[in-house]
Amino acid sequence: MKKIFLASALSLAVAGTVQADDHSGTYAFDTQGAHQFVTFKISHLGYSWLYGRFNDFDGEFTYDAENPENSSVSVTIDTSSVDSNHAERDKHLRSEDFLHVGEFPEATFKSKRVVLDEEGEADIIGDLTLRGVTREVTLDTELLGHGQDPWGGYRMGFEAETELKLKDFGIPMDLGKASETVKIEISVEGIRQ
Repeated sequence: MKKIFLASALSLAVAGTVQADDHSGTYAFDTQGAHQFVTFKISHLGYSWLYGRFNDFDGEFTYDAENPENSSVSVTIDTSSVDSNHAERDKHLRSEDFLHVGEFPEATFKSKRVVLDEEGEADIIGDLTLRGVTREVTLDTELLGHGQDPWGGYRMGFEAETELKLKDFGIPMDLGKASETVKIEISVEGIRQ
């Protein structure tokens, strides 16, 4: 009887461990907790860096722990929420010279495939639509962590970065050679649904 009880307890413990370690699922971005950022930086004429962010964006990702290559992500950004900490500059960034938010109020990213390297980091390849132009881009992505939160939910966080050429997305403003490319950094925390 004692052996049967121990075997049952061990089975439950193993099952519990497997379930606790299974972090697969669909995660919604934590838009309420302000644990997400889309930031950018671009050279200003080669003399300094201009930093900014998009304050409003949403999305979700699906993570497959056994086969991470089957994971996916989709993001929608409100381009009018661009914020470079300067009201006049932000007005210019929203204009036809840059984001043209009156015509294109959203930018979207939808993944097509995930490629893992030997260290377990991932390239997420997908379609970015910005200013009405869709191009394939690669997000160099790192899993930051996952686990239970204090409120009974389960969370997972990622960080990603990429570079974009302004002219590839039809942005007509020419600020010179030093300012042709913008660097994008993304940090998101998702809550499992």
